[in-house]
Amino acid sequence: MGKTTTTVNIAAALAMNGARVLVIDLDPQGNASTALGIDHHADVPSVYDVLVDGKPLADVVQPVKDVEGLFCAPATIDLAGAEIELVSLVARESRLKRALDSYEQPLDYVLIDCPPSLGLLTVNALVAGAEVMIPIQCEYYALEGLSQLLRNVELVRGHLNPALHISTILLTMYDARTRLAAQVAEEVRTHFADQVLRTSIPRSVRISEAPSYGQTVMTYDPGSSGALSYLEAAREIALRGAGANAHPANPYATQAGPGEGGHPQQSAAPSASPQHFGMVEENR
Repeated sequence: MGKTTTTVNIAAALAMNGARVLVIDLDPQGNASTALGIDHHADVPSVYDVLVDGKPLADVVQPVKDVEGLFCAPATIDLAGAEIELVSLVARESRLKRALDSYEQPLDYVLIDCPPSLGLLTVNALVAGAEVMIPIQCEYYALEGLSQLLRNVELVRGHLNPALHISTILLTMYDARTRLAAQVAEEVRTHFADQVLRTSIPRSVRISEAPSYGQTVMTYDPGSSGALSYLEAAREIALRGAGANAHPANPYATQAGPGEGGHPQQSAAPSASPQHFGMVEENR
């Protein structure tokens, strides 16, 4: 389980507890759209139309039928050619940011599911957001790819988005029975003590099964260990962003207070800015 699985399940967990959440699917494979039950065949208005043709984001966003307050801007296969088409366009790195800035519906969180490589689609995501969330599988190769990912984030921060920072790291596919998982978790927590969530996501068949039914594990099997872990991880994220302003009975529906990186969160007022996460994964 990686960035797409984490994106849709964190988004669903936040929305099921009162937040308004938008998932932007920037991966041409459209796996996030599939997991949320959103149709994304070639004729569906999608993020491609927003980036290449300048279509308003509001024209492509669809509500997720199983989760109130959760919305998705789907990806279609057309995105596979967007990398080439964006090269000749004006402000090619910031087209997603401009689309988000003009989106007028109230939101608390925006989660952007990035492609697995650092092309123009991923750069658009990193320019649009102030925060990066990294799911790290508790396996050896994950550590090898992490250093390259950190260099990419620094590159974008230095040239395109000074506010960009890694705010959240989530350990996934954690198996407490193996020594390797414990070693990987310990090393990541040692080097990124402030960013790593206390919650880790266990290996779970239910998490893997859910997308085949067009669902997140939050609706497919809400009582499973995977769903409960994502729920707790989302709670940590909400409390981090809300700080002292989080209501103890409902930490997801935060009021307009300072979020990570100075970006406020909101529950109702459309004038407040939502918290933006670019979801990227280490290249292995």
